[in-house]
Amino acid sequence: MKLSFYGADYCVTGSCHCLEVNGKRILVDCGLQQGRDEVDRQELPFAPNTIDYVLVTHAHIDHTGRLPLLVRQGFQGEIWTTRLTANLMEIMLVDSAHIQQSDAEYLNRKNQRAGRPFVEPLYTVEDAERVRGFVHTRRYGETFTLCEGVEVTFTDAGHLLGSASITVDATESGVTKTIVFSGDIGNLNQPIIRDPVLLKKGDYVVMESTYGDRDHVEVWSYTAELAKVIDHTLGRGGNVVIPAFAVGRTQELLYFLRRIKQEHLVRSVRDFPVYIDSPLATRATTIFCGDLKDYLDDEALELVKGGADMFSFPGLHMTESLEESKMLNTDKTPKVIISASGMCDAGRVRHHLKYNLWREESTVVFVGFQAPGTLGRSLLEGAESVKLFGEEVAVKAQIVNFKGLSSHADRNHLLEWAQSFENPAHFFIVHGDREVAPYFADSLKHLGLSAHAPQYTEVYDLIENRLVESGYLPERKQFGVKISAAYERLSGVGKLLQEVILRSKGRANKDLARFADQLKQLIDKWEE
Repeated sequence: MKLSFYGADYCVTGSCHCLEVNGKRILVDCGLQQGRDEVDRQELPFAPNTIDYVLVTHAHIDHTGRLPLLVRQGFQGEIWTTRLTANLMEIMLVDSAHIQQSDAEYLNRKNQRAGRPFVEPLYTVEDAERVRGFVHTRRYGETFTLCEGVEVTFTDAGHLLGSASITVDATESGVTKTIVFSGDIGNLNQPIIRDPVLLKKGDYVVMESTYGDRDHVEVWSYTAELAKVIDHTLGRGGNVVIPAFAVGRTQELLYFLRRIKQEHLVRSVRDFPVYIDSPLATRATTIFCGDLKDYLDDEALELVKGGADMFSFPGLHMTESLEESKMLNTDKTPKVIISASGMCDAGRVRHHLKYNLWREESTVVFVGFQAPGTLGRSLLEGAESVKLFGEEVAVKAQIVNFKGLSSHADRNHLLEWAQSFENPAHFFIVHGDREVAPYFADSLKHLGLSAHAPQYTEVYDLIENRLVESGYLPERKQFGVKISAAYERLSGVGKLLQEVILRSKGRANKDLARFADQLKQLIDKWEE
């Protein structure tokens, strides 16, 4: 019984893990890597025809985006997930395929002019559509037999409609082990969806750590804060551009905007228009308006029972064609534009940024995590100019970051989730930045739990509870200033020191004074 790590290892995208039981190989997620930690996407680190099953935690592309590639290269097994994940995954993979094909076409035009060889898209729309034929679904809490010696249960992870933590009870050679794959653990008190379920049973836990080094800001009224930004921006004649993931985050924004409209919180332009400029978001919203039994939180259920449409209000427009999208940037009417992708690395939002970033009267609002190496992260880090479509664009617009609006649990809630397990043997910390994953693993160690952050291609024996093959860290793509591994290690130790200081509150003054003196001596030494 072995567990191999093939993605989201020391990085936040590309989730992919492989469990081997009784000669069967079971993938948990098969996601696309993005940003600076991207490895060669054309090649999978295993033979697709050797994979018997895939279990999918949720529909986001960093968890599903290589499934069409898997099918294209010979996978003939079964894919299991929840019903809503299957529905969302179908439209997201087709959209991803369109992007792969468009990117290849753009690159080939450049290659032709430069005399370089043509490239093939990672996969095609046809490949993406074929995935549907392999998919089977199960409800939350329904335990089923995947194959001999393997039982599987999906549990609500509270991250996205249909998202799940996956519990695998595996028996091999008379030994049974319970392996839990957290998927992405949701934030608490999100609109529409329920809070993540805490689990107790688990010998091994493969756990995400996206926000393992920080807590979200204090909860505020998102409707009120968003209304203030919109009111101020529209009042000075600008546009509000919101890069947002088409699935999940866009629907949350529509939920907030419906309340803003209903409560008349924007006074500068009372009937302000809102444009959803993403065909994928439009299709996803249709799914969100469908049969959501067993998926909604209590507040959303009450709205639905009362006949309310959670995602519709006066002034809402869904753009489909490219012509409609282009017109948004020629129309001078102040407006709110919600467009994908959420990290600004693809999609129509890049065009809206090109036409609004240089305008002092406009505002760009970020409402989700921005991975290192992405355009979104560059803007948040204060870039004075960015390159869009070969043109240098000055950043004069106001940049706003709604840090607390996250579909991921923060550090405190991740720790709470981890501590809910009774007598776990070991935690594998994944889906966290290169500096964050090992830091969060160390945090669990300080709580008396066994944990480490596995490296790419690492293999672990679950029966013997030991590492059998070491992995490696793929070379990072460099964006801007190169940061050494030694510096990253030093930064991680600094975070541990901060944690020790916080835990020292209440200790004897004599001990605290001695500790402070020792730290000061060390600092003085290194400042010489």
